[in-house]
Amino acid sequence: MVEIRWHSRAGQGAVTGAKGLGSVVATTGKQVQAYALYGSAKRGAAMNAYNRIDDEPITNQETKMFPDYVFVIDPALAFTDDITKNDKPDTQYIITTHFSKDELIAQIPALQDKADRVHVVDCMQISLDTIGRAMPNTPILGAFMKVSKMYDLDFFLENMKKVLSKFPQKIIDANMEAITRAYNEVK
Repeated sequence: MVEIRWHSRAGQGAVTGAKGLGSVVATTGKQVQAYALYGSAKRGAAMNAYNRIDDEPITNQETKMFPDYVFVIDPALAFTDDITKNDKPDTQYIITTHFSKDELIAQIPALQDKADRVHVVDCMQISLDTIGRAMPNTPILGAFMKVSKMYDLDFFLENMKKVLSKFPQKIIDANMEAITRAYNEVK
């Protein structure tokens, strides 16, 4: 089973991103969960979203997980949340930041022994440039496709277009560009 924990602020699209990833994964016949914990949080409050992906039916409904991937889509949360909580020796971190990987790791002691598993990409800037507002949820998925090699980028883009089909074409195109940029820019 692949487990993913998202660190975000309410309103940044983590729940939508987790559900979008779940929708793409479901097209391949895999089982998937996508959910969030935020209670009555208002826009801007720190929150977590989660995905579980498996070939077998997923019966685990617990919120505690030992993530294979940790997405930090709000840059400040890399410094304030316990992003390494319950990690495993091979947990991969994809962190939205304008810092270089070395600069970020130097500032977060918990990541210093995980340097080979930390990936950085500026999803905020990418979303501002492409979508026109700070909505880092789809760019982080592009970075995830690159890091995880779960799906080919073209396959993922085609299926995300279907997920986003309720939006105007301009928004779909902007999200496709954001996903592709993050895929190409993650380090």
